[in-house]
Amino acid sequence: MTTTAPRAAATGRRHGRGRAGTIIGWVLRLGLAAVFAGAGLAKLAGDAAMVEMFADIGAGQWLRYAVGSCELLAAGGLVLPRLAGPAACGLVGLMIGATLTNLFVLEVSAAVTLVLLAASAVVAWARWDDVRALSPVRGRRPAASASAVESPWS
Repeated sequence: MTTTAPRAAATGRRHGRGRAGTIIGWVLRLGLAAVFAGAGLAKLAGDAAMVEMFADIGAGQWLRYAVGSCELLAAGGLVLPRLAGPAACGLVGLMIGATLTNLFVLEVSAAVTLVLLAASAVVAWARWDDVRALSPVRGRRPAASASAVESPWS
């Protein structure tokens, strides 16, 4: 049985990506970081359009602060290689919520949020090893059979 983990660690490459894949990944992550940093700062600074949009949503201005904070934190996470995957996963969830809000609450086009959702999903998929590395159950193997597992309720 062979494994590519030592080779990947020695070369600094992940999943056999070459130089072009690394550059594309950085460009995508930095572009997303710039978009979300700008959007998060606009929300936190109280830009009139953001205040009005969140008033139209009807959940209160606390949501504007929460979303802006999440966007700003995720933008920072995207530029840190170890946090890029988890940050992108968070943005996927945020963009799902934004898409549904645009479609069903604000009744406006969701084209921009869908593009950002897709780009965030690509980064999350490309950095999935970083997401798994943060999982508390990583490295565990599933039980051989259901009967071999003891129930915590017994």
